[in-house]
Amino acid sequence: MRSSYNILILGASYGSLLATKLLFGGHRVTLVCLPDEVDLINVSGVLVRMPIKGRKEDVEIDSTTLPGSLSAAAPTEVTVAQYELVALAMQEPQYRAPEVRQLLAEIAHARVPCLSIMNMPPLPYLARIPGVDQDTCRDCYTDASVWDAFDPALVTLCSPDPQAFRPPGEPLNLLQVRLPTNFKAAAFSDQSHTALLKELATDIEAARFDTGEGQIELPVKLKVHQSVFVPLAKWSMLLAGNYRCVLSDSIRSIKDSVHGDPEESRAMYEWVTGLCVSLGANPDDLVPFDKYANAALSLQNPSSAARAIDAGAPHIERVDRLVQCIAASRSQQNPLLDNIVSTVDQRLEKNRKA
Repeated sequence: MRSSYNILILGASYGSLLATKLLFGGHRVTLVCLPDEVDLINVSGVLVRMPIKGRKEDVEIDSTTLPGSLSAAAPTEVTVAQYELVALAMQEPQYRAPEVRQLLAEIAHARVPCLSIMNMPPLPYLARIPGVDQDTCRDCYTDASVWDAFDPALVTLCSPDPQAFRPPGEPLNLLQVRLPTNFKAAAFSDQSHTALLKELATDIEAARFDTGEGQIELPVKLKVHQSVFVPLAKWSMLLAGNYRCVLSDSIRSIKDSVHGDPEESRAMYEWVTGLCVSLGANPDDLVPFDKYANAALSLQNPSSAARAIDAGAPHIERVDRLVQCIAASRSQQNPLLDNIVSTVDQRLEKNRKA
């Protein structure tokens, strides 16, 4: 057991939440990000605001005050061999950028274990799910070839349940947490890599934050589960909420997506849950619709996918297409899902033409 680890996180937006939690444990974290972010983070660190149950005001965590060390770097400035763990926190389309693609190849070659906190599971993770043929899913990825060098045994997935975003008009190093739930990770194939994850989870669990009025426990934990199906709990949430934020000519909040037509939301949610169970998930691994619907009441912004489409993005993560593809391979089909996929396809095609 080591006192601290060197951890590389690809992506400084959502990645800064995981980074901040790891800094409480005294770990050394490097964020891979854009030049403007690199300069700002290396001077000022990152700030994470999050709500705390029982407190009126959010707490603001300044990374420069924490026990660990944080740095930022461009993809070309990273020496992969010095890291014990890589966390993948970029949006899936970003991995095809030439410098990021090269860094991914170096990570795969160095055989560093990777924890994904993406909504879209890395393609090699699908190889760990019984009954899923990763080759049939390649077209769901912006560029599936970036994952070809990875050993599935060295890739695991974390359900990125915490909802967070960069508020418009705020500095690039500020992240606002809206829903402070837990990261739920599947174990690695190798027990030694899982042991590392569990050490990190223990460190995060033990973290306490000094508000100036005393030490408090912070939300957003890392929970490690043996089942490869636990992170798939997010799929139902994405299809009932996030992707339904995308309308034919506008976008809406996750709250409105879920509660505008709660019965349709429930039908979509429970159908995806049923698909996961048919693959082998234990229903106890997944989240009941009512619990999700209650959490969605606080999600008053559109999803990141919807915001990206509305801003003109030509590509986004396509978990909707992935679920559709896996269902089709099992001779399952759902008209609500087909409509979601069609709407997203049309909006993206319009963006690409523009």
